[in-house]
Amino acid sequence: MEKQDLLSISGLRRVYGETVAVDDVSLTLGQGEFLTFLGPSGSGKTTVLMAIAGFVQPTAGAIVLSGRPLGPLPPHQRNIGIVFQNYALFPHMTVAQNVAFPLEARRVAPAQIERRTRQMLELVGLPDHGGRLPSQLSGGQQQRVALARAMAFEPRLLLMDEPLGALDKKLRAHMQLEIMRLHRELGVSIIYVTHDQEEALVMSDRIAVFNKGRIEQVGTPAELYERPATRFVADFVGESNFLETSALRLESGVLQCESKDGRIHVAPPRDAVAEGTALSVMLRPERLRVVPREAASAKVNSVAGTISEIVYLGQARKLVVRTDGGSLMIALEQLGADRSRMPAIGQPVQVEWDLGDAVVLPR
Repeated sequence: MEKQDLLSISGLRRVYGETVAVDDVSLTLGQGEFLTFLGPSGSGKTTVLMAIAGFVQPTAGAIVLSGRPLGPLPPHQRNIGIVFQNYALFPHMTVAQNVAFPLEARRVAPAQIERRTRQMLELVGLPDHGGRLPSQLSGGQQQRVALARAMAFEPRLLLMDEPLGALDKKLRAHMQLEIMRLHRELGVSIIYVTHDQEEALVMSDRIAVFNKGRIEQVGTPAELYERPATRFVADFVGESNFLETSALRLESGVLQCESKDGRIHVAPPRDAVAEGTALSVMLRPERLRVVPREAASAKVNSVAGTISEIVYLGQARKLVVRTDGGSLMIALEQLGADRSRMPAIGQPVQVEWDLGDAVVLPR
């Protein structure tokens, strides 16, 4: 039997005066799925999240959870857990009281509240912190308490709005793993809002990329990274190089394109393109090879340039190349045991790549 979607959103629209915050958003969330809303500030992702929670009333469209329309239901009747960036813990309550609060509001029996509170604090690794106040906890510990509280009443859906935004980089990475562990152990469905593309790639089953109130693309992290559908997605999800080209001809299953750095060959896009069509060719930095010009191979996909910057990253280095045609290209080189080849700023080089490493996008 095919698994039924937990959540369905169709034609969602939200207008504030003359400003369209969300424009015709439709998507689904599967049972137990981790779906991330990714996009820049003001792209509409938080507005959609708040509409699901019931804090924002849509101008148009429908939201259905477990087969039940959410439109007429107030937030407290939707059985949805929410975790905010600022944690929103009650400062005058202990950790245990914070976790117990949603259970008390639902008039759960005291013995069950005590048992469930203890279980949740153990689950988030804070079994001995129940008597402390939020002010006595670190940021990471407060975030764990917020997670425990949101999941204490076993919601069908957990919404997370930039929950790690206030944490430092190392703690963010640790909490990402903790949230992934909780998701795996509890099997709860999660919608996670972030503007951090690395966070989205690490944590998600699928990602919905938002831009100007609309969804540009929905897919797995690998689909969005390897085969973005639009220039915006390619630019926002990961680091990218772009060569601006125009189509020439399709020959032997290879599309020839002309750029200011010379002729390049690419795998043709799914839809046929006419001669002269403006196209962007996207190349990920880790797919590029930078070689001294005298050592360049006879590969078709190669552009000449000069190294303008070298950025040391520990396990890797970035080489910034100014092409002879005036483009900037960034290559990422992993540093292995042999570190004898040391490029130099000002060195003439060739930037090479394989045919299948380029993604052709409409300009």
